Amino acid sequence: MSELLFVGYPRCSTSNKAQKWLDDHSITYTFRHIVEDNPTVDELSRWQQRSGLSLRRFFNTSGRLYREMNVKSQLDAGMTDEDAFALLASDGMLVKRPLLISEDCVLVGFRESEWQRMIE
Repeated sequence: MSELLFVGYPRCSTSNKAQKWLDDHSITYTFRHIVEDNPTVDELSRWQQRSGLSLRRFFNTSGRLYREMNVKSQLDAGMTDEDAFALLASDGMLVKRPLLISEDCVLVGFRESEWQRMIE
């Protein structure tokens, strides 16, 4: 298995659950604090392409900042991918977490069955 990057937020219960799952399965990874070291536009673009998911799936739709900025309306109004990536890169709290990234796979959010398939 290629080297894994775990992008999470220590105060997020889902990130903590995912990190515990990795630790319980003795999986080696590099931790990256999503707010202190926010993903860049280039990283987000590569990760989105590698994931096969829509760009909207990378937004933390349950987050306070997402709601305060009315991001859903901006996306619905036709925000360009370029602008969406720039917005995501502007603040780690806008990015869905956790992210698990390998050379050939990107998982967004924690679904144990998906993560299990990735490490097999």
